Amino acid sequence: MAKYHFISGLPRSGSTLLAALLLQNPRFHAGMTSPVGSLFRGMLNQLGAGSEFGTVVSKAQRRRLTRGIFESYYADEAEKEVIFDTNRMWTAHMPVLMDQFPDSKVIACVRNVAWIMDSLERRYRANPYEITRLFNDDAERNTVYSRVETLAQANRLVGYPWTALKEAFYGEHASSLLIVDYDLLAQAPEKVMPLVYQFIDEPVFEHDFNQVSYDAPEFDAQLGLHGMHKVRSSVSHEKRTSILPPDLFDKFTTLSFWNNTNQSSANVITVKTPVVDKEASHE
Repeated sequence: MAKYHFISGLPRSGSTLLAALLLQNPRFHAGMTSPVGSLFRGMLNQLGAGSEFGTVVSKAQRRRLTRGIFESYYADEAEKEVIFDTNRMWTAHMPVLMDQFPDSKVIACVRNVAWIMDSLERRYRANPYEITRLFNDDAERNTVYSRVETLAQANRLVGYPWTALKEAFYGEHASSLLIVDYDLLAQAPEKVMPLVYQFIDEPVFEHDFNQVSYDAPEFDAQLGLHGMHKVRSSVSHEKRTSILPPDLFDKFTTLSFWNNTNQSSANVITVKTPVVDKEASHE
């Protein structure tokens, strides 16, 4: 039976890159966001308090049904020894993951939030003839200020995974959480990947960091934001200047709570920089 681990964290922070690297290992299955999380949440909604079947489905049955979603979805990967399921919602559901898979680990990819907003704004501007699904109406998409503030809301693309990650980071299962900084992964993948293998208790695999390939154009087309999940063939770090107004950049650069582990038992692989370089990020 395959072992399960989970990839989560913030958008535009390297989860697709990490999955593409892990996929090089023939023992592993990994990919971009799967529907397993949504199926799991939808099933619990149907069986929760106040639902038609809430009173007739026991906790043991819910537990078996939940496990069945994973096993059914990944039935075609039976030859793989380790499966990584990717979804930004997993950090908000650590208790159920630890109950279903007590030995599993959650790897959360992070990045300075200002650079996440910069990256998303670049994708938005690169698709000027698309009405992306990231925004509900013209009021939300009007300017860079309304766009960034919308994405930062607690139930939106950046705000939701940020709050979910913070919950896991300070929660009772934080020791099963590994924080991986995108900039460090891109700058020194040969140093980061062995630490990831150590965390999941698997033998180290020799990855080819110059032959990495991943793209999901159909998925990105549905979002109306092309290039969201395209990974360059070579892992690298390239400097650039932020396109965000300075006040927006400064506001969101203060949100990297994972740099302070004083009150958390989470594991962190990150670059701690006292001064934020507005020309130091990359894609």
